[in-house]
Amino acid sequence: MKASRNGEALGPVEGFMFDLDGTLVLSNHSLTGYQLLPGAVEVLTTLVARGIPFVVLTNGTHYPAAEQAPKLRALGLPITDDALLTPSTVAADLMPRRGIKRALVLGTSGVGHALRESGIETLSTGQEGAEQAQAVYIGWHPECGMKDIETAVKAIWNGAELYVASDVPFFATASGKTLGHSHAITAAVRKITRAPMVLTGKPSLHALRLVARKLGVPMRRVGVVGDDPLVEMIMARRGGAVGFGVTTGMSSMRDWAKQPLSRSPRRVLRNLAELLTLSGAV
Repeated sequence: MKASRNGEALGPVEGFMFDLDGTLVLSNHSLTGYQLLPGAVEVLTTLVARGIPFVVLTNGTHYPAAEQAPKLRALGLPITDDALLTPSTVAADLMPRRGIKRALVLGTSGVGHALRESGIETLSTGQEGAEQAQAVYIGWHPECGMKDIETAVKAIWNGAELYVASDVPFFATASGKTLGHSHAITAAVRKITRAPMVLTGKPSLHALRLVARKLGVPMRRVGVVGDDPLVEMIMARRGGAVGFGVTTGMSSMRDWAKQPLSRSPRRVLRNLAELLTLSGAV
């Protein structure tokens, strides 16, 4: 077992959760292309060879896993469809267990794909019954308009629960910080309704619990690898997982050094491939 710079033990880690944007790749602003980040292919390929389980959890909801994973495999990343998780994956797992059968979805067509696969009826603005949905689910929706917000507000006034894919203001892309649309939409809806929200993406513990189940390991044995202290590291700290920060996305070494314990990693990696040399981790 190896200790981190602040003296905390790193391991044992039995499975990994990787962030996508800023950790393995950088997307372009329109989310139509990817730039591989250093060490990404090497690390994932080595984990496969060593039989160490991993999943990739992105806060993006524009593409369903079955559409996005093949794009990533084309870059050389050995990510199966089942190993790519999104907030919609988490929502599709959580909503049926809470009795949700009909949800108003504010997002592109891919946002509600996992919900439909789980048997949830998804509604969009303008459809009959949208204002009587049991839940409102907000995801990636760059074309959101006032009618969408009004419909969501009325549904919540009628008793719908509010589910949110991501409440992150920005995320890393090849062109720098990019606005998180679901954060902005959620802010408008909650400003009017004051509704509590159920977060399904990072740093939600709903997401980390699903990750641990997928990996088949306890949460405290999950290595959480990401670039954002407000997302992956908060989730790791809350769930007792082992956090690894990278410097290829939102945060530099200086940024990581400024973080309080509640959002600091156990170890900062200058290069993702350093993960393979940590004796307590792999």
